[in-house]
Amino acid sequence: MQRWKFWAFLTVILTVTAVFQYQLFSKDTWEQWSLPLSGKIIILDPGHGGPDGGAVGGDVLEKDVALEVSRYVKDYLQEQGALVLMTREEDIDLADPATKGYSRRKVEDLRKRIELINESDGDLFLSIHLNAIPSPRWRGAQTFYHGTKHKENERLAKFIQEEFRVNLENTDRYAKSMNTLFILKNAEIPGALVEVGFLSNPSERALLNTEEYQKSLAASIYNGVMRHYTNEQELPDPPE
Repeated sequence: MQRWKFWAFLTVILTVTAVFQYQLFSKDTWEQWSLPLSGKIIILDPGHGGPDGGAVGGDVLEKDVALEVSRYVKDYLQEQGALVLMTREEDIDLADPATKGYSRRKVEDLRKRIELINESDGDLFLSIHLNAIPSPRWRGAQTFYHGTKHKENERLAKFIQEEFRVNLENTDRYAKSMNTLFILKNAEIPGALVEVGFLSNPSERALLNTEEYQKSLAASIYNGVMRHYTNEQELPDPPE
């Protein structure tokens, strides 16, 4: 190949490559800018872990279901541009390995969770839990919020609860103010605590242990967060 033809061919290749890279970069950058949760930092807190199994129903443990639901929520939120941090991503508690005794580890674990939430520069947090009581009668998800610390708490909790009511169709509960819960009381950023169901109810326990239902719960939580960040008016208070 003559020298001038070689340089002409090389110039064409470099030009095409540069244009392709520019178009690819521009497309990705535009998509990143246009994602609705871009720039938001969201903290997910799967309850319990490690030696603390949490609520128990049959052979199903709260710590396991809470973690799986949180993982699905993380995936959904990240797809919309959020930076999602989790207080735990495996079956562990957050206490120091050297700390002995279940109660001491529990206290240290809760304090570490609060530290992570408050030092995260997060925009909001969600603590994911499950319920269990002696009676098998009760079922359904419910969202709790601190009623005086942040106005956003109530708005977020109401939207998530509304998504549970509409999408799962197995609860008539409304979001509830609960100022005594440790996580809600001590968190310095807006957030809510979500009890996704009752392990003490046999039929709900069976659902909670399936991937399909866990994804449905996660989708409802995700939809609630998305509505929270829109211009939609806050939902009215529940009827007396």
